[in-house]
Amino acid sequence: MRVKENIRMVDPACHDTVMQLTLASPDGADVRSFTAGQYVRLAIPGVKEPAAGYFAIASGPESLSSYQFYIKNAGPLSAYLCDMQAGAELEVEGPMGKGFDLNTHKGKDVYLIGVGTGIAPLRSLWNHIICHRSDFGKVAIYAGFRTAMHQMLTDELAELASHDIEVSITLEAGHDSWDGPIGYVQHALENDAPDGSHAVACLAGMSAMVDACTETLHHLGFDDSCILLNY
Repeated sequence: MRVKENIRMVDPACHDTVMQLTLASPDGADVRSFTAGQYVRLAIPGVKEPAAGYFAIASGPESLSSYQFYIKNAGPLSAYLCDMQAGAELEVEGPMGKGFDLNTHKGKDVYLIGVGTGIAPLRSLWNHIICHRSDFGKVAIYAGFRTAMHQMLTDELAELASHDIEVSITLEAGHDSWDGPIGYVQHALENDAPDGSHAVACLAGMSAMVDACTETLHHLGFDDSCILLNY
């Protein structure tokens, strides 16, 4: 597949680099279909190092003109991906993984919980939910970022209210004009105390965050069968 575009997603003053990498088929054909939350294996053609890596698809499964990913510059492969220009080629294997299958959870409230670039598979899922909004009850997103400069998708998240989707953004470190939650997403979740009796939660992010949120969800009445991971 070829790079269609590669766009910086965080504040230019942020010391971290996060890019939105869009890949498309060279002949313009649709990409392979997938379930929201699935991931692919990306590799640089013809080289063994840096080694291939796995990245969750951030675009929605109803839009098959391309795949989108959020890449944080945090290692040799991700550094290479962050510097790629339009027209460059990558090997793509997949999609793979179980993703977030909500077919057995229709009619329930849905909570999407993730931090940083872990929001990628959740973005795929909320775009899927938008296309099937009447299938679900309340939908709420809990997104966490380190600072305001690390925030991604600010405008897109703000527009989700038009689809009857609530959004809570938590910053680890706030600032003078920040009036939202400060700390970790599990604290915002605990403070809001959603009813887990007829709901499903979809988690994406680092294992420590997933473990902490799972514990909080258990306290709120969520059964393990209603706490979904994408892998």
